[in-house]
Amino acid sequence: MRWDNLFDDLEGQLERELTAEESDLRAEEERHRLGRLTLRSRLMVLSLGPAGPAAIRVVLATGNTVVVRATTFGRDWFAADLFTADLSDVERPTGLHADRARRTAQCVVPLASIAGLALTADQVDRSLGPEIESPSAARLSDRIGLSFVLRDLCRRRAGIELHTRTGLLTGTIDRVGRDHLDLAVHPPGTLRRTPAVEHYRVVPLEQVAFIKLT
Repeated sequence: MRWDNLFDDLEGQLERELTAEESDLRAEEERHRLGRLTLRSRLMVLSLGPAGPAAIRVVLATGNTVVVRATTFGRDWFAADLFTADLSDVERPTGLHADRARRTAQCVVPLASIAGLALTADQVDRSLGPEIESPSAARLSDRIGLSFVLRDLCRRRAGIELHTRTGLLTGTIDRVGRDHLDLAVHPPGTLRRTPAVEHYRVVPLEQVAFIKLT
């Protein structure tokens, strides 16, 4: 074998080995990146990524499924627009068909209450993309916990539907403790007046699955 042919063969072999090593390194880095992904980060990519906000089917710990489009993320919760639609209407990753679905209310979803996400194949691929940082204006909300949001609803005397792991309650939050809240239970659409209050329910925060603003 001529020396130049031998060197060419060695160079080609070295290049293949280096290429294979780089490919293995990239694959290993990708495995590590995927291993660090959180549910929150995947939701943020779908909601705040460059492709635009997606309508997502969220399966709650109660067994119910809601169609939401997240707007703001806190430390352990997210706020979203709530849609009414047949689940088959969620056909595009960027949103819902307006003629078959409409926004009905706003809601707050504790991350701990999520039992699963029912995604399209495209949404799965998108959710695995690189993590994104919240806009500078939203970085403060990243540090806000669920109890802070509940205290704000209490201060506003907002009427809510409180979906717990054991059932639905309607009323107004009277106070929020460290790990629980007090709800004055009264019929939906009525103001919190003493004669209208049916009873007072103390609810552990870990039991809160979904909050709909009425």
